[in-house]
Amino acid sequence: MVWVKLAARCALAGWMVAGFGAQAWAETMVVRATGPSAATYKPGSKLADGGALVLKAGDVVTLLDAKGTRTLRGPGSFSVAASASAVPANSVMLSALLDTKRVRRARTGAVRGNVGEAPAAPPRRPNLWMVDVAQSGTLCVADPAAVRLWRADAAKPATVRISGEGFQATANFGPNESVAAWPAAAPVREGAAYRLSDGAHAVDVRFALVGTVSPGLDGMASSLLAHQCTAQLDLLVETAALTDGPARN
Repeated sequence: MVWVKLAARCALAGWMVAGFGAQAWAETMVVRATGPSAATYKPGSKLADGGALVLKAGDVVTLLDAKGTRTLRGPGSFSVAASASAVPANSVMLSALLDTKRVRRARTGAVRGNVGEAPAAPPRRPNLWMVDVAQSGTLCVADPAAVRLWRADAAKPATVRISGEGFQATANFGPNESVAAWPAAAPVREGAAYRLSDGAHAVDVRFALVGTVSPGLDGMASSLLAHQCTAQLDLLVETAALTDGPARN
């Protein structure tokens, strides 16, 4: 068992080295764009290292490469290669987000601050491959056997009903449990669509199987964009932005 765990850690470390250290092959791509130039810099666009972005007033463009993200705000001219000198993203936090094998049952409690403190930030899914029970849309899946359900508010027990394509199943959250197993009665396969309901709210999800994803943030982002897994792309970008050190303008 010790050797198995050691091998798994080595494999994950190798993935992170490949994903965050191999800048020679890494691409810089646009993952978000708003403002007058949004049509020019569409999400998924690849940018040459020697190129530049010319932004107008009101433009906000977020770039992603194998090291992390960089947000540019116009007006101005910005070098694509400037991101190479930035502090790399936190590999530990991102490896937990992207890991397909170690999606564990988690327990969370209510967080209370002192009077006068700013409210805590809303919880984020700790893993990219979890199904948010409050969010509709297409969900990319790398490992169908590792799919789990996640909820932001874990204070009370809850039952989620899952229906679609002739299947009906339930998933149960205990008190202070934020993660529950996806029921085996609802197959996780390409194009499978399900409605999730907790009695008060309902969302619709559709699975897209992505298989093996190229290592690195840029490869992951490309795969999510190609399958229109918008919520997961947003989570990836936001997590990289939280961990990529100083502002990368």
